Amino acid sequence: MLAEKRLKPEMVFKECDTNLFDFETTEEIPSLESIIGQDRAVKAMEFGLKIKRHGYNIFVTGLTGTGKISYARSSTKEVAEKQPVPDDWCYLNNFKNPDAPIAVNLPAGLGSIFARDIANLIEELNESIPKAFNTDEYERQKGAILKEFQEIRSTLMEELNNAAMEKGFIIKRSGSGFLSIPSRDGKELSEEEFNKLGKEEKEEMEKMSTEVQLKAMEIVRRIQNEEKKVKEKFRELEHKTGHFAVDYLIDDLQEKYKDYSMVVQYLEALREDVLENLSDFKDDEDEKQLPFPWLKRSGQETAAKKYFVNLIIDNGETKGAPVVVETNPTYYNLIGRIEYENHFGTLNTDFTMIKGGALHKANGGYLILQAKDVLLNLGSWEVLKRVLTNKEIRIESIGEQYAILPMASLKPQPIPLDVKVILIGNPFLYYLLYTHDEDFRKLFKLKVDFETVMDRSPENIRHMANFISTHCQREGLRHFDRLAVARVVEYSSRLAEHQEKLTTCFNEIVEVLYEADTWAMIDGSDIVSGRHVEKAIKEKVFRSDKYEQKLQEMIAEGQILLDLEGEKIGQVNGLAILDMGDYSFGKPSRITAATYLGRRGIVNIERESKMSGRIHDKGVLILSGYLGQKYATETPLTLTASICFEQSYEGVDGDSASSTELYALLSSLAGVPLKQNIAVTGSVNQKGEIQPVGGITRKIEGFFASCKLKGLTGEQGVMIPRRNVVNLMLEEEVVRAVKEGKFHIYAVDTVDEGIEILTGIPAGERGEDGRYPEGTVNYLVQKKLEMYNDLIANKGKEQEKAESQGGENAAPEEPAQGKV
Repeated sequence: MLAEKRLKPEMVFKECDTNLFDFETTEEIPSLESIIGQDRAVKAMEFGLKIKRHGYNIFVTGLTGTGKISYARSSTKEVAEKQPVPDDWCYLNNFKNPDAPIAVNLPAGLGSIFARDIANLIEELNESIPKAFNTDEYERQKGAILKEFQEIRSTLMEELNNAAMEKGFIIKRSGSGFLSIPSRDGKELSEEEFNKLGKEEKEEMEKMSTEVQLKAMEIVRRIQNEEKKVKEKFRELEHKTGHFAVDYLIDDLQEKYKDYSMVVQYLEALREDVLENLSDFKDDEDEKQLPFPWLKRSGQETAAKKYFVNLIIDNGETKGAPVVVETNPTYYNLIGRIEYENHFGTLNTDFTMIKGGALHKANGGYLILQAKDVLLNLGSWEVLKRVLTNKEIRIESIGEQYAILPMASLKPQPIPLDVKVILIGNPFLYYLLYTHDEDFRKLFKLKVDFETVMDRSPENIRHMANFISTHCQREGLRHFDRLAVARVVEYSSRLAEHQEKLTTCFNEIVEVLYEADTWAMIDGSDIVSGRHVEKAIKEKVFRSDKYEQKLQEMIAEGQILLDLEGEKIGQVNGLAILDMGDYSFGKPSRITAATYLGRRGIVNIERESKMSGRIHDKGVLILSGYLGQKYATETPLTLTASICFEQSYEGVDGDSASSTELYALLSSLAGVPLKQNIAVTGSVNQKGEIQPVGGITRKIEGFFASCKLKGLTGEQGVMIPRRNVVNLMLEEEVVRAVKEGKFHIYAVDTVDEGIEILTGIPAGERGEDGRYPEGTVNYLVQKKLEMYNDLIANKGKEQEKAESQGGENAAPEEPAQGKV
């Protein structure tokens, strides 16, 4: 039986055939041009980048190190290069409503030209306008208007003086207007002379004074009307002069940008604003005479800021559609921000302080984000969903959403959004969002799922060689020879835990490439050989296996009890995996079972002590189902059994030890000892079939290390599920021990096969009468269970008989005394 189930050496490790390579070193082969082993992901990504419908954003999911980010970048850039370059975007001043800046788009590269044109326009206006107002013609026209006004005013004043003289008064100016002073013969009357006048004469003079005052008021009104006319003429002159200085400059720009209606409208608004604020361009001597001139911006500074073109997106040098990778997707880094400046203790802002975000940069192209970073940044996930839903970028302050009192700020015009977002995350985040966020499934309809393994086909093996060549060329590594490539392929299969698969977690492969290159440098070799790869792998393990070595020391010292020779009843060596995060290894554990009379069934000590996980609990419960269908089809299953992982001080989970626990249980029931030189792993179902488990290679190597410490006897080995044979990629030392017959690996399909190997006794098959042949393990188990059942039944009958006899001999009960 042992020989039939024992695996041959070639079955425990699959070597890489170097005849597959038609090169001596990777320097002779081309670099890899595409990702390998991800056919499903590649097809999904190609489709996702081509479809232009709303909601078909992409979520790239897979484990860390499978090349998600690098592939997302390269594939997106390849597609984006063939697409048109999107428009430039700029914010312009809204002269009618400065709090709502205007968003204007122009073809790629034209935005910077427009900004330069406007800057040049302002410079030219700063020169042409003062020059136009400093001409002799302007001064002549201005003087003519002023002279005309002065003549009219003189005429009116003369009219007033004549009217006053006729009434016997002289007109004099005062700070508050005109004064009418009585006169006689053209001379002013003094106060004494006026007092000597008779009453009637005084009354007549007062009447005349009133008439003069009314005339004066009339003249003042007429002068004021003339002043208004003069001001209007001055304004018309200024506009006329301004038009002369401004029109030809703005007309040229309007002609240049006639195909862009928003620009033409803006230039017209700019013309009107310049004409309304010509003083900003003229030399103002009053400003120079201020005691603190720096407290106020000059007119030219104001004009330069007011008419500035805030070019937030310049695609002038962009080739194809933009591909933006935002590594810090905060709220403001995504949608942009409105900045403020401190001006003498006051926070001020305007449209020139609007800054674009990653969504602006990626508009018309692609935006690549890490899902975890987006979810961890306050407000980022919600604003990303909002802009994708509304198809527009609206720059808002996040503080307004949480502040108690609203703060006045700009409301820039939203910019239409056309972008495909590519989120990169692990499967946990994808299914978490898909399940709990109803917007996610509407906005990210396309999943690109990366595999963790690929087939170990000749084609993929050669692709792995191309992958190594690519990194050697890109990173300046020494090239690998054929044997070194073969060792990397074998290591890839070991990481994949499958003889017919290769890992797609290329980060771990790249680490070995770097370290093998370093060991080749230390060795003084120009080529990385197989021994350098082996050295890199061994040293990589050595840096992390401290706790594994500590555990083996405790086994060698006898602090952890582990029998590797002899036979014992109800005791077997199980195998578990300890995962330290960066390193995991196999740990042998003693598993014991005790059976005795009772009805509690199987007691899981780990569960009772709350050290057992749900999957382990399930595995133990399956044992009851197996025992019931195997031995209790005709009689009840009555027993109490306890199962325990000895010296286990941490939690236990997984069902990989369920077959091991069952062997210990059967041994205890049958009273048949189990071989302690064979460790066991494997899951079992209720039908007694042995199911595959994970970490099989590391479990075998862990038990081998313990046997090696205490000395290999040639009888030691491990029993595994047959379906796990394809997962074996053992270390060279273990493979050599198997070849030399110092260590053995057995593969079984059923519990019966396993119990025969562990006991050396036939398991026995059930006959037509439902009984097992004498001398078999199953016969002994069935016999013990029947004995337990009989003992329980007999004890029940005796108890019933005692209770019935006690009832017949009991004295009659006396009536209770008390009130009736």
